[in-house]
Amino acid sequence: MKRDANPVRLRRLATDDLSAAEVEAIRSLLFAAFGADEEERFAEDDWQHAIGGMHFVLDLDGEIVAHASVVERELHVDGRPLRTGYLEAVATTPEHQGKGLGSIVMRDVEAYIQDRFELGALGTGSHHFYERLGWRTWRGPSSVRTDSGTVPTPDEDGYILVLATPSSPDFGLAAPISCEWRPGDVW
Repeated sequence: MKRDANPVRLRRLATDDLSAAEVEAIRSLLFAAFGADEEERFAEDDWQHAIGGMHFVLDLDGEIVAHASVVERELHVDGRPLRTGYLEAVATTPEHQGKGLGSIVMRDVEAYIQDRFELGALGTGSHHFYERLGWRTWRGPSSVRTDSGTVPTPDEDGYILVLATPSSPDFGLAAPISCEWRPGDVW
């Protein structure tokens, strides 16, 4: 059997274009990569946050080994609404971590966000991985917009990263930032 000269393939797929087998493979990858620790594990709400947008799927020798999803959200920076590409469900299988596959996915994610959104954003505790790719830590206070008004989310302060795009307005990283409410982790 002849081996493919380039065993790495990166694909962009809308949620509706993923096959049932691909969804299962991606979910298995995410559960394995995030582990069983209660604080870090990947939950059903996390999966719900990752669907409805664009999936970035990296195959290695025909097996899905890395994934990221970008969904559209409306973040407000200093009260100004911004069409935001929000990054979700970023992971590489444990046995393939540290080999640059996540960086391959992220370069395509960033190009996608740069072309389509006023801002890129994500919530994470893994700053080093994203900061080396150009993401910056938001230093301002965060909150969530609810039907009852805006509610501060101080536990999220320092865990939100943003990526400026060509259409980003001029803003300081210390301005207030808010997201719309959603089930599970709002950020």
